[in-house]
Amino acid sequence: MSTSVLSRIGIASLIMMASVFLSRLMGIARVMVIAHIGGADASVDAYQTAFTLPEILNHLLASGFLSITFIPIFSEYLAKEKEGEGWRVFSTILTCLGSVLILLILLSVIFAPQLVSVVSSGRTDPAWQAQAVRMTRIILPAQFCFFVGGLFMAVQFAKERFFLPALAPLVYNLCIICGGVLLGPVLGMEGFSWGVLAGAALGNLVIQYIGARKAGMVFRPSFNVLDPELRRYLRLTLPLMLGLTMVFSTEVLFRFFGSYLEGGGIAVLDYGLRIMMALVAFFGQAVGVASYPYLARIAAKEGLKELNQLLNRLLQYLSLVLPVSVLLIVLRREIIIILLQHGRFDAVTTDLTSHVLIFLLAGAAGFAVQTVVVRGFYAVQKTLLPAVVGSMVVLGTLPLYIMGVHLMGIGGVALAISLSSTLQVVILFMVWNRYSRNRQSREVYICYLKMGLFSLLAIPLLFVFKQILPDRITDGSILGSLVTLMLTGAFFICILAAGARLLKINELQQAMERIGQRAKMRIKRS
Repeated sequence: MSTSVLSRIGIASLIMMASVFLSRLMGIARVMVIAHIGGADASVDAYQTAFTLPEILNHLLASGFLSITFIPIFSEYLAKEKEGEGWRVFSTILTCLGSVLILLILLSVIFAPQLVSVVSSGRTDPAWQAQAVRMTRIILPAQFCFFVGGLFMAVQFAKERFFLPALAPLVYNLCIICGGVLLGPVLGMEGFSWGVLAGAALGNLVIQYIGARKAGMVFRPSFNVLDPELRRYLRLTLPLMLGLTMVFSTEVLFRFFGSYLEGGGIAVLDYGLRIMMALVAFFGQAVGVASYPYLARIAAKEGLKELNQLLNRLLQYLSLVLPVSVLLIVLRREIIIILLQHGRFDAVTTDLTSHVLIFLLAGAAGFAVQTVVVRGFYAVQKTLLPAVVGSMVVLGTLPLYIMGVHLMGIGGVALAISLSSTLQVVILFMVWNRYSRNRQSREVYICYLKMGLFSLLAIPLLFVFKQILPDRITDGSILGSLVTLMLTGAFFICILAAGARLLKINELQQAMERIGQRAKMRIKRS
C-alpha cells in the first residue's frame, strides 16, 4: 500500500473520528437541554416514543448501512472508469427505494394512531397517545432526508470527500437543540420534534446534496426495478433490513417496555443510554469507523489470517471499556449532577438515573466490542450471517425484558439491555472465530478475563476512596462533583498502573505508557 494512500486514509479517519467525537459532545448537549426543559416528565416519554416508528422505517430501508452496501458497488464502477454506469445505478436505487420510502411514510402518517398504540402498548392515556402521535408525524418525513442524504454521503465517501458528510450529525444535533430552546417555551417537547425535522433536512439533505453535486453527481429518475445492480444492492442490504441489530433492537425495546413503567421511565432510560453510549462512541464507534477501511482492504488483499490479527488487536484494546465502565459506575451520580441536574431535572430524577446507569454500564463493553466484531463480517461481505445471529439472540433474550420489567421495574429493563448486548457480542464473536478459523481468539478471551478480574477488584477500592473524601467535597454540588470526579479519576489511574503490572495486562501497560508519554510531552511544552 503506497504512502499517499495511507496518508489519505489517515486524514479521512481523523475527520470521521473528530466528527464522531464532536457529534457525541453535541448529543450530550442535546440531552442536557432536553433534561433542563423536560426533566423526566411524561411529555419526554412521548417525545422519545415518537422516534420508534421512524427508527423502524430507517432500519427497513437500511439507511444507516448505505456506506457498507452501496459504496462497494459504486466504487467498482469508479475503479473500472465507468462512472456514468455508477450514476445510473445510483439513480435507480434512489428512485425505486426512495419511492417505496415515501409510500411507507405516508402510510405511517395516516395510521400513526394505531401504530403508536402498538409500539407503546403500556400507555393508554388518550392525551399522552395524542401527543406521541403528533410528534411522530412531525419526525417521520425526516427519514426520507436520512435515506437520500445517506446516498449523497456514500458517493462523497467513494470520491474520498469526507468534510461535508462529517457535518451531518453536528448540524442535526444543533438544530434539535435550537428547536427545543426557541420553540420549547411555546410548544414544549414538540419544539424538539421540529428541530429533528429541520436538522435532517439541513444536515442530511441540503448540505449533502451540495456535496454530492460537487462530487459530480448525475441523477436521472429511473424506475427500472429489473436492473441487476438494484437486485445486487438488495441482496447485500436485505439481511441488514430484516435483521435485528444490537443498537436498533435496543432503541425499540427500551421504549416499548418503558411504556409499562411509570411516567418518566422512558425518559430516564434514554438519559442513561445516552451517557453510556458516549463511552461506547469514544472507544467503540471511533475505532469501528476508523478501522473499517483497513479491515476491508486487508480482507480483500491479504486474507483472513491477517484480518484476524488486526481484529484481535482492536478487541484487546476495547477491553479498556471494562475498567472505565467501573469508574463511571462509581462516579455516576457526580456525572449526572454535572451534566443533567438543572431546570426540571431534579435530585429525585438524578437518583433514579444513577440507579439505571449501574445496569446499563454493565453492558457498555458489549456495545463497544460489537462495533468492531460486526465490521469483520462486513469486511468479507458477509451481511447475512451477523444479521441472522443477532436476530436470533435478540428474540431469545426477549424473556429477559419481560421478567426484568415485572421483577425489577426500570432497573430490570436496563439490566436486560446489558445482558442482551453481552450475549449478542459473545455469540457473534464465537461465530466469527468459527467462520474465520481465528486461532488467536484465545488471547482475546484471556485479555477480557484479566480485565474483568481487575475491574472487579477496582470497584471496592474506588468506592472506599470516594467514601473517605471530605463531606464538603461530596456535598452534591456541581463544584464538589467536579472535584470528586477529578480526585477519583486520578486514583483510578494509579490503580490502572498497579493492576497493569500485577496482573501483567499488556493492554493496560500500553495504555499507561501512552498516558505517561503524553504527560511528558505536555510538561516539556509548558
